[in-house]
Amino acid sequence: MTKQPHELALMAESGRLLACVFGMLDRLPLAGMTTLEVDTLVERFIVDELQARPASKGQYDFGFVLNASINHVVCHGVPSAADVLMDGDIVNFDITLEKNGYIADSSKTYLVGNVDLAARRLVQTTYEAMWKGIRAVRPGATLGDVGHAIERHAKRNGCSIVREYCGHGIGREMHEEPQVLHFGSKGTGLRLREGMVFTIEPMLNRGGRSVRTEADGWTVVTRDGSLSAQFEHTVAVTATGVEVLTLRPEERGMLQAA
Repeated sequence: MTKQPHELALMAESGRLLACVFGMLDRLPLAGMTTLEVDTLVERFIVDELQARPASKGQYDFGFVLNASINHVVCHGVPSAADVLMDGDIVNFDITLEKNGYIADSSKTYLVGNVDLAARRLVQTTYEAMWKGIRAVRPGATLGDVGHAIERHAKRNGCSIVREYCGHGIGREMHEEPQVLHFGSKGTGLRLREGMVFTIEPMLNRGGRSVRTEADGWTVVTRDGSLSAQFEHTVAVTATGVEVLTLRPEERGMLQAA
């Protein structure tokens, strides 16, 4: 379950490259693009520019390099030429990347054009909740501490937490132990120790927490049609705290933020 220093170095390189993918996405004019067009651009960037492998493609027979989850889609949205990103949408892109045998996993929810205040607040609250969870990571803490920090922030801001999906260990495989719940009680669950690597990826809804899976077997949506947002990072437990392996340049300093 724990990674050795040479493995952590390789995972950090995968994480650095994945952060570059989001830097590329940040520069795209998303309004008017289809999610399939975004998927194609991301695949080319990972393969041709970064000389890496898009780890999601082919995993569990999934045919694309990313999940594209728009508005009320909670997760696992399938890229499509029919899904055009429109002014006012929010969309989460969830991407994995493998380099030298090790996988990194991260996601970000984007605001497309002029997004209303309620949607902006949901996205901001979800981002903050992820960081609350990340800041709870340290040797001797528990996964319950992480989940509690996320849940408390979500509830204080009027959001519900999807419970059917969670973070996970990661390394040579995309999904390893442990499972990382985004709710919980302080002092409960697995005790963290140096060398553990896992994702923290809360999904918050503006309405109720109930979800359902659509007929394609992939796309998960809110039952009440309310908006959903998600953010995700891959983190490693260090001797003194936590390292965010997929940290993006604009996020430097987030660990120290209140």
